[in-house]
Amino acid sequence: MRLLRNTGTERVIDLVAPELRRRTALDVVSAKLSLFAFAELREGLRRVSRTRLVLPPRDADLGLLGDVADRAARNQLQVRWLAKQCLDWLRGRVELRTAGGPVPQGAIVLREPDGRPRQVVMGSISLTTQGLGITPGNPLALIHASETPAESEMLSSWFDAQWAALPEGSASPAGIVDALEPLATEPAPFTVYALVLHHLFRSRGDDLDEERVVKSATGIRNTVVWRKLFRFQRDGVVDAIDKLSRFGGCIIADSVGLGKTFEALAIFKYHELRNDRVLVLCPKRLRDNWILYKANDRRNFLAPDRFNYDVLNHTDLSRDRGHSGDIDLGHVNWGNYDLVVIDESHNFRNKRTPQKGGETRYDRLMRRIVQEGVKTRVLMLSATPVNNRMADLRNQIAFATEGDDTALQGHGIASIDSTTRLAQKQFNRWLDLHEGERTPSRLVDMLGFDYFTLLDLLTIARSRKHIEKYYGTAETGRFPDRLKPVNIKADVDRSGEFRPIREINHEIRRLNLAAYAPLRYVLPHKQQAYDRKYSTAVKGGTGFFRQVDREESLIHLLRVNSTRRPRRWRRSTSPTWTSTIPRSKACS
Repeated sequence: MRLLRNTGTERVIDLVAPELRRRTALDVVSAKLSLFAFAELREGLRRVSRTRLVLPPRDADLGLLGDVADRAARNQLQVRWLAKQCLDWLRGRVELRTAGGPVPQGAIVLREPDGRPRQVVMGSISLTTQGLGITPGNPLALIHASETPAESEMLSSWFDAQWAALPEGSASPAGIVDALEPLATEPAPFTVYALVLHHLFRSRGDDLDEERVVKSATGIRNTVVWRKLFRFQRDGVVDAIDKLSRFGGCIIADSVGLGKTFEALAIFKYHELRNDRVLVLCPKRLRDNWILYKANDRRNFLAPDRFNYDVLNHTDLSRDRGHSGDIDLGHVNWGNYDLVVIDESHNFRNKRTPQKGGETRYDRLMRRIVQEGVKTRVLMLSATPVNNRMADLRNQIAFATEGDDTALQGHGIASIDSTTRLAQKQFNRWLDLHEGERTPSRLVDMLGFDYFTLLDLLTIARSRKHIEKYYGTAETGRFPDRLKPVNIKADVDRSGEFRPIREINHEIRRLNLAAYAPLRYVLPHKQQAYDRKYSTAVKGGTGFFRQVDREESLIHLLRVNSTRRPRRWRRSTSPTWTSTIPRSKACS
């Protein structure tokens, strides 16, 4: 008798699988039955003439789907097919009996056609990938195998005694069949959808529970602004406060007309009730809109809420002195704001290169408000956070993450920059497709899961169709229909005196514009010297922007601009039209 380590070249499967031949009989006692172990033995099990199988009681866990070590096998998505194969095997080729209690050890007996035992393996084994040695098992497992006919006879007698002690008909395949049939049946699409949602959100528990996110003790539900919100707006406020708390930032990108301003005001009030200091950064043209809701003004129907936030213009970020309204910019403590709200945040979608020794508005907002001082949450409002580049979104998200590219690593986004760059490449590929293939659903598939995970984590974007579908219009009323745009083409010259553009262009092209191309009139033997003198080195001296090219480009630009946007025209003594270029320059 020899011991098996059940690893390397001494695995149970290597000893048993070659012996599963035609007319061979098989006896098995096992505490578990894994579909992935069955898959490894399936061809051999179909060849044997008879199988006797002892399993634990019906209510025991058989481990049909294996354990952690079988994840790779599960990822092959063959469970349903394997379950069907296993059902066919159990129903057609197996005599099954149930043990009276737990099965402490396993046994595999291979018999000759006349019933004599040929090979016996017994010990800490089972019909699982670990029990067969396919995946790593417990190194303390004790497994021994017969080496002589006498040893096989002795060990097989143990199985015979156990089988005889279980009365015939003590079990039917019903128990294991009940467990296998759900795995073998193709589930309804809704079931798959529900399971996916369950696994995605089960770890969040009650993360979006309104009371958990928006503490009623603050008194927010007693404010005028909260009571005036529609249900979809309150849901948006709750979601935004949750994102601000968990990630430090949020972009509300609801469509125009859905009330982003009032959602933001409710978020302001919630933070004010917690004694947080709030700053609103908005374009200068929208300043009065925000000032109104904090003013003692009859038009302010939210006056009872007594808002107390600061309002500054986007352009104030470029100033170090002077006043913006009643705020002295020279004494503003930029790093002391707990919440900054950026209206029209798409104005900060570009990270421009600052002038030498200077600092852009984007950089100043990031440094002085977001990164310095107290922890600052950033709420961004924009109906168009992305213009034509995914980098637009990345640059705004950077305010929420304080510029940390790996801030969302714990939520499945290893790199925000890499995620948006990949999405941009996929978007460019989608644009290159033929018109028939360039569909929204194709774009969604190409952008990938990570990009939409990023959007889900930090953005809230609802359209009117979304509101109508998921909230109905009983509360809000029906949204107005959008009329088709009407194109109005006004006549350039109603009196009919304006000459056709083609003729004007022809006249302009007749001009030499000599004053703008002096190198044309330099003597040939002097041209090279002047070219060297006035040409500009580029790319560290590896190339040159030649003066003659600069002059010809300028002339071309003048001709195009004069044709497309003539600022003033006058009638000459001749029947032609000339532009108001000074005569000293419009010479030929």
